[in-house]
Amino acid sequence: MRILLFCLTLLLITGCTKNYANKTIEGKTFPSVTGQNLEQKMVSIPNDFTSDFTLLLVGYKQNSQFDIDRWLIALDMTETNVDVYEIPSIQGLFPRMFSTMIDNGMRKGIPKELWKGVITVYKDGESIQAFTGNEKPNNARAILLNKDGVILYFYDDGFSVAALNNLRSRLGS
Repeated sequence: MRILLFCLTLLLITGCTKNYANKTIEGKTFPSVTGQNLEQKMVSIPNDFTSDFTLLLVGYKQNSQFDIDRWLIALDMTETNVDVYEIPSIQGLFPRMFSTMIDNGMRKGIPKELWKGVITVYKDGESIQAFTGNEKPNNARAILLNKDGVILYFYDDGFSVAALNNLRSRLGS
């Protein structure tokens, strides 16, 4: 009985994840999705972003946080002036059932002044993954948008200084 319960739980966690090939999405418009930031405010992405440039650091797994943190540190150290949002994008019914627990866990590890910049996408998480691809899910997706939601820069191969410099050149930094 325990083995059956374990297998069912494992199926719920892993069997509900669809794999999508990575894509080149520069020049395309980011899909309209909604998420909730850690302040519990609903956010429409990209519609609620009004700055000339907005950088989305999209993660599909908890391990993506390592890559996102490297992007955030590098952006800060190079004094790159751009609005940045972390977008955990989680697909599947199972994570949605535990969204409160997942969000509370993130709140414990993220300073309160940064909560509005972390927007978790559950319901539309699969559409983001299908749009960008989710191969190598530990890599963050760095997506630079203009104010119309058009993607000016996309990188999904793990943080690198060359990628940071390429992003900064797109910003005119």
